[in-house]
Amino acid sequence: MSHTLTAKGFALYPNHLDKSAQESLVSDLREVVRAAPMFHPVTPRGQAMSVKMTAAGQFGWISDNRGYRYQSHHPQGMSWPQIPASILTLWNTLSDCTREPECCLINWYGEGARMGMHQDKDETDFSCPVVSISLGDDGLFRMGNIERGGKTESVWLKSGDIVVMGGPARLAHHGVDRIRFGSSSLLPQHGRINITLRVVT
Repeated sequence: MSHTLTAKGFALYPNHLDKSAQESLVSDLREVVRAAPMFHPVTPRGQAMSVKMTAAGQFGWISDNRGYRYQSHHPQGMSWPQIPASILTLWNTLSDCTREPECCLINWYGEGARMGMHQDKDETDFSCPVVSISLGDDGLFRMGNIERGGKTESVWLKSGDIVVMGGPARLAHHGVDRIRFGSSSLLPQHGRINITLRVVT
């Protein structure tokens, strides 16, 4: 297991996945995307988000003019595919949670994409952490506080890094300010993939 760094209660596992493991995950994700194509979510105010997303598991996370929520089917109507076994293994290794994840959210960041500071608070069980896996281009991950505002810390997440948000960091604000587009050769057309595993119910 990679050594662990801790910042603001976030557990960081740098270089946890070697190149071969990263390539295997990308291959598994391609199967997910074939079954549940990527889509551009919009905020409740109608503004398109800069990331594209899809999901696997019992639930996917949806944002549209009806608000933020989890639902059991893709916007096109099909059920979400199963979470790949390779991803479940990472959850079982790092989460310290007896429950299986019910949502595997997959975000793709292209050039110029970002994710504003937010809390993961649409779930009902906060005792289980959120496990976040980075693949592809570097992303500047910003870690904040449970209350909005205050001092933040930032770290560049590289391909193969994993972050576990549990305990004091479970409801902390966090976001991705920018990516270094083209910094990784993992994806043929570059960009960053972020996989987040969550218990929803």
